Amino acid sequence: MGSTIKQNTILVGNIPSQLMKLFLPIFFGTLFQQLYNTVDTLIVGNYVGTQALAAVGATGAFVALLLGFFVGLCSGSSIIIAQSYGAGDETMVDHQVHTSLALSLVGGALLTVLGMLISRQALVWMNTPADVIDSATLYLRIYFLGMIPQMLYNTGTGILRAVGDTKRPLYFLIIASLVNIVLDYLFVAVIPWGVAGAALATIISQFVSAVCTLWWLKKVTDMPWDLKLSKLKMEPHILRGIFAIGLPAAAQSSLYSVSNIVIQTSINGFGTIVVAAWSVYGKIDLLYWMTLGSMGLAITTFAGQNFGAKRYDRVKKGTNICLAMTFTITILTSIFMYIASQPLFRLFSQDPVVVSQGVQIMHMLVPTYVTYISIEVLSGALRGCGDVKVPTLITVFVVCLLRLAWILFVVPVSHTVQTVAFSYPLTWTLASIMFLIYYYRGKWLTKILASQETN
Repeated sequence: MGSTIKQNTILVGNIPSQLMKLFLPIFFGTLFQQLYNTVDTLIVGNYVGTQALAAVGATGAFVALLLGFFVGLCSGSSIIIAQSYGAGDETMVDHQVHTSLALSLVGGALLTVLGMLISRQALVWMNTPADVIDSATLYLRIYFLGMIPQMLYNTGTGILRAVGDTKRPLYFLIIASLVNIVLDYLFVAVIPWGVAGAALATIISQFVSAVCTLWWLKKVTDMPWDLKLSKLKMEPHILRGIFAIGLPAAAQSSLYSVSNIVIQTSINGFGTIVVAAWSVYGKIDLLYWMTLGSMGLAITTFAGQNFGAKRYDRVKKGTNICLAMTFTITILTSIFMYIASQPLFRLFSQDPVVVSQGVQIMHMLVPTYVTYISIEVLSGALRGCGDVKVPTLITVFVVCLLRLAWILFVVPVSHTVQTVAFSYPLTWTLASIMFLIYYYRGKWLTKILASQETN
């Protein structure tokens, strides 16, 4: 007997309640997903040492570049599925689901090959310190073996979220994260495999989460798809729809990552202590970005389904409410992270120099988080409705390219960690202003509807 999914009533009812029903499972799911690398960092930092901690941390920007491109590309899948589901087109949803999963298989295989081939050279280009480059290369090459299950998981959970099921991805990640924690301790603290053990624990956990997700997609019967291996194929007309939304998102993600790689390269030039402090800050920093990203995914699903159902006023009202909710969450999170910065850092490292450097970085950036709210929420709402070009252009030119210019031309003049870090709030503020103007003063909805009528 088949299982059923109890659907969120995204198209009707109280908007704050529906947004929270979408947000909370996504947030906790993202929290457990990030536990993969965070537990790696925590255990490596405490049981192996500062050099190993820096080695794991130095890999993040490169992984984000390659993985972010394909995840951004596949994000087009969840948006077109949400729109088709909101419009009640069950046959189209079935075809979109199978095409999306086939695309994720191909993307995962390409990521594995590419990551294995260029990992060390990429670390060389990033000016990774000589005392950690061998360990960082080993970590990356093992990590990239898990790309196929990771892509299948990301696509599968995107499908579930598109139809309003945000709970199942959470359950699967809880299972996978518990596996990761146990294996991390076993492979690093008990069996002294160092960074290799941490990477191995991560890819096994990713495999577990992918198996759980695919099992549920196959098992569930009260959904407009019937998952079968024989139906996995990439249909050209669906791929065009995925790429129309996903390619700009992929390009944006890649440029974000390029700018972060340039920043990581700049940070690497300050030595192992600063690299380790920046790495730990990045793990703590995830607490906020998980929150903000979850709100972005929530409003994307909300806007996508309501746009598909032609409830345009509800899209706008939901976006305004999401902005207010995100602002409140940001203020509370920022206060907590600022006050608790030192004990949070000491969870990851007992080196007083690393802790001191990291707390300085944290105290500078945490108060500026509020400047990013409009970027995440408004771009999520616009993409949910199918408007991807302008959000991508704003992000590419104002966030990514301006940040690159800052690192290349200003940092050499004022070569400090604080100057590097200031590139973040500077670009966030300018991009937020442009998003607010475009969303509230531009005629984006009229243009999308006119384009649909033309097509």
